[in-house]
Amino acid sequence: MLKRTMDFALAGLLLVVSIPFLVFAAILIKLDSPGPMIFRQTRMGRGFRRFQLLKLRTMAEGAGPSITLGADPRITHAGKWLRRFKLDELPQLWNVLCGDMSLVGPRPVIPELTVEFNRDYCRLLAVRPGLTDPATLKYRNEEQILALVSDPLEYFKTVVTPDKLRISQEYLRRAGVRSDLCVLAQTVVALLAPRWQPQFGNPVFARICISPELLFSSASVRRRKLQPVSEPISMAGPVELFSLFEESSDVYGLPEPSRLAYRHLGNRATPSERNR
Repeated sequence: MLKRTMDFALAGLLLVVSIPFLVFAAILIKLDSPGPMIFRQTRMGRGFRRFQLLKLRTMAEGAGPSITLGADPRITHAGKWLRRFKLDELPQLWNVLCGDMSLVGPRPVIPELTVEFNRDYCRLLAVRPGLTDPATLKYRNEEQILALVSDPLEYFKTVVTPDKLRISQEYLRRAGVRSDLCVLAQTVVALLAPRWQPQFGNPVFARICISPELLFSSASVRRRKLQPVSEPISMAGPVELFSLFEESSDVYGLPEPSRLAYRHLGNRATPSERNR
């Protein structure tokens, strides 16, 4: 009951505050491409009840896959900007007000994924899906990561999704109002300062928020070595993306997309490596 009260109060406040951004975004979307301002998609909610998730439209209208994998050519110019700052997610505050979602919880997915990973979602969908959670923070640059692999769909289903499910399930075992508020605070900071990383050295922070063990562990993830990434002309030879993940990973255990792309295109060491 306390969690729902917090969701309703904060979502209502944030929705009112975000009205100017929504008006500005609506103008951008209309000027950029024809079609509605709001994109609706069926997602699976608590107890496997379907609902219509709301987003600002960031893609040109037309048929295509229901999962965005990497650099999707359907994304509009305005859509790239909206996605960069996660402004396309603002309409989901209405989903929170309506009771379909919570502010903090596992991200809602399309019904097809709940069938493929049914055992995991039987646990996760015992609660309302949310706008953010530790898995969302870890994979906040998911599109850039998928754009770097040769088979984005395969990597999404064999590495990214299992890891997200593990993190979300671990968080739910210890989740509370205090930890939810901490995740919300981290989400805001991550949006305003993309290079900011949590300081896990603080024992209080680690206990009430996200522990490093929660994000680093990969025992239940079905990892396998990927094929070499498609080689740009400027590269001297094929690169094993998986090895680069291990060499230049951030505190969340993921590559820094800009640094990885810089190393690919220029085949040069990162600034930290030059100073060694």
